[in-house]
Amino acid sequence: MTTRRVIDPAGALFGLGLPLVAAAATLLLTRVWDSRLPPRIATHWSGSAPDGFTDPVSFSWTMALVILLIGGGCSAIAALAPAMLLMRRYMLVLGLGVTGLLSTLGATVLASQLDTPAEQARLPMWSIGAGVALGVAAGVLGASRLRDHRVRRPATGRPDPALPRGPVELPIVEQVGTGTRTTVALAALVVAPAVVVCGAARSWWPLAIFLPVAALVLSLLRFRVVVDGAGVRVQNLGMTAVDYDLDEIVGARVAHVRPFQDWGGWGLR
Repeated sequence: MTTRRVIDPAGALFGLGLPLVAAAATLLLTRVWDSRLPPRIATHWSGSAPDGFTDPVSFSWTMALVILLIGGGCSAIAALAPAMLLMRRYMLVLGLGVTGLLSTLGATVLASQLDTPAEQARLPMWSIGAGVALGVAAGVLGASRLRDHRVRRPATGRPDPALPRGPVELPIVEQVGTGTRTTVALAALVVAPAVVVCGAARSWWPLAIFLPVAALVLSLLRFRVVVDGAGVRVQNLGMTAVDYDLDEIVGARVAHVRPFQDWGGWGLR
């Protein structure tokens, strides 16, 4: 039996620790660079020309609070061991993606105005894509370290003797959810706008936002079910999302479902 936990150590490290470090780093950079920054820095642009200004300290505190409230607010659930593992993983990736975007954007906004008049500052658009990519990468790494801490309770009864029995070749591996053609079509619908935006911006950075988001959305539509001598496992994002040991299973049945009519779409049920 798994010991009941309240806090997942890996979830606390990635979901709480990284947003705190990112927020603190934003404040620290402002303090270190204070003498090299103009009294009022550019914080908003209309096209390529800055049209909004504020003092560096106010900017850094605002960025730090937004990182904690939005990025940390999303990823903090990863630390809650009793919550569903799949949800904790997705919220961690989402929250750290936002954290990476905001912290990288804040740092590059400051760096672009070192020893430079605020009126001549240019918004570093590439930092948006780079920040999302770095944040999502950290989120996937953290997600792989999360564990299912649910309490495992061995079955108290024997399986129904009426269940069919016979020689079966294990493991049984089944891909469930959207088919390959549907997945490719949905991916094209998501990526096509990104290509258009890249062409308009004449830069690669929109892809760094669209591709991780597309991967997360599409991964919610495809699952891999594995049945073997150890039990039943449901895999997603290349990781086990749900697993039941053999001694927890009391029976099995076949159910015919209509994903859209019954639940409004594919997913984990």
